[in-house]
Amino acid sequence: MMSSEYTGPLPTVSEESDDGRRGWQTVDKTVLFVSGGIIVVVCLLGIFFTEQVTEVAGALLGWVTSTFGWLFILGATGFVAFSLVLAFGRYGNIPLSREGESTEFSTLSWISMMFSAGMGIGLMFFGVYEPVTHLASPPPFVDAAPGSPEAANNAMAYTLFHWGLHPWAIYSVVGLALAYSTYRMGRGNLMSSPFQSLFGKERIEKKGWGKPIDILAIICTKFGSATSLGLGALQIAAGLALLRTGQFEDNPGAAAPILIICVLTVGVVISAASGVSRGIKWLSNTNMVLALVLLLFVFVLGPTVFILDLIPASIGDYLANLVPMSFHSAVFGGTEWLANWTIFYWAWWISWTPFVGTFIAKISRGRTIKEFVLGVLLVPTAVSVIWFSIFGGAGINLQLGGEDIAGAGNEAAAFFATLQHYPFFIGAAIVVMVLTAVFFVSGADAGAVVLGTLSSRGRKEPWKPLVIIWGILTGAVAAVLLFVGGLDALQTFTILASTPFVLIIIGLCVSLYVDLRRDPLRQRRMGPVRGAVSVPSNVPFAVPTTTSEMRVVEEEEPRFTNGSGGPNHPAGGLPEDVGDGKKHGHHP
Repeated sequence: MMSSEYTGPLPTVSEESDDGRRGWQTVDKTVLFVSGGIIVVVCLLGIFFTEQVTEVAGALLGWVTSTFGWLFILGATGFVAFSLVLAFGRYGNIPLSREGESTEFSTLSWISMMFSAGMGIGLMFFGVYEPVTHLASPPPFVDAAPGSPEAANNAMAYTLFHWGLHPWAIYSVVGLALAYSTYRMGRGNLMSSPFQSLFGKERIEKKGWGKPIDILAIICTKFGSATSLGLGALQIAAGLALLRTGQFEDNPGAAAPILIICVLTVGVVISAASGVSRGIKWLSNTNMVLALVLLLFVFVLGPTVFILDLIPASIGDYLANLVPMSFHSAVFGGTEWLANWTIFYWAWWISWTPFVGTFIAKISRGRTIKEFVLGVLLVPTAVSVIWFSIFGGAGINLQLGGEDIAGAGNEAAAFFATLQHYPFFIGAAIVVMVLTAVFFVSGADAGAVVLGTLSSRGRKEPWKPLVIIWGILTGAVAAVLLFVGGLDALQTFTILASTPFVLIIIGLCVSLYVDLRRDPLRQRRMGPVRGAVSVPSNVPFAVPTTTSEMRVVEEEEPRFTNGSGGPNHPAGGLPEDVGDGKKHGHHP
């Protein structure tokens, strides 16, 4: 009788290959120089040929939005469906780790870190601005008069649509593919690593097929993060100008925001060099405390009953209109509005996926697929509902009461225009600027670490000088885009950089599905087994590592025999010494 437990060597998950390389030797020169070179060239062209770059970028933007707008719309909605299928299907209980490994961060820290990295600055910039703008100028798909209660309902529905399930589903599929590939399959921590399930390790790693994917991921991330940093600098500059002069600036220059970027970039470099567990974790938790204080301040001193009534009404309008909003396209008009709002948002989220997806995967080790998807989708969406109901509700209440919040100065001024109607305005405005600055630093330093990982063959702890280089370059790109054309340039380059990456995310979904089909912990449906495949012997989970894992496999998967009478498990085959066929319920 054979042993009832597998006593062979445990499969290993390579987080950081100790190949003897140190310092500069760990850097992937091809990925670094090609991606960095393209970014630097674009920046230099923007500085020395500003008008020409603006014209070309505008023409490209018009072509992309008119030709590929459907791709963004269908892609974002498809990612929502794919995430939910994985969470509630037969793959939901598969862990993003080996059997028995615990999570690295507490649930509270996990949520605060992914929320801060995902959309912190955007919440500050658009928290009041988007709802009041949709109220004053309803979307073309809405049959409501500007400034009416019907327009207010639809304003909240569209705001939650842009900040709810769709963006976090985009983050979810990328983060899930990377976490599964890294911690379950034992591959490198690179954007190209999941594609080994389609093309093989030899082609992706040895022959360099993965390098274009990693280069594109870096470029996409750089311009996407620059957009967020640019928005944060614009908002801080608007607050400082208001406190200094007592008035909003309709057309502020780029000098003040660029100076703010230079100052905050120093903080980015310091925090990024300290690592996730120290710098980013501390800043993320600080963000949550400051944001909660600001939320309670506006909720208590603002129109509390109106906000409480707005929360269920907003959720109802969002859910009732979710399907129509998800499929609105420009086939019968609305091209400009979609380009400025929905397509820009989807492009913005997509451009952040290499960074946010990698970062969320980095902090999600040990969580199940269901836990990951539900945590990434539902918790930030719920926070967005509360955030926009309180701040957007406060702005909408003032707008309906006759105050022109939507027309107060530039786009970055709406938050401060609302706070002006509350006591302790100076203190509240300072909290907004500090919170935006902390979001700036925490988001940018996490991005610098991730970019360092992507450009150093997936090392968990990239060379710190490399992280510093990416931190500095992040601030430089944001400053150049503000110099080129302010908010319009930020939106334009975000859409252009993210367009080809939509195809990469689709490829990640396919790669993840191929991997999950081979996982022995998947729950099989009743009925005949079709297309049984064998997992290569080098797959880390091909052999269960514990008795409990073997029991799950044996209870869920009937045993089959091949022509020679040996085991032919649908998920790749269990070794003969796993058990004696009785204790664990083997079928003869």
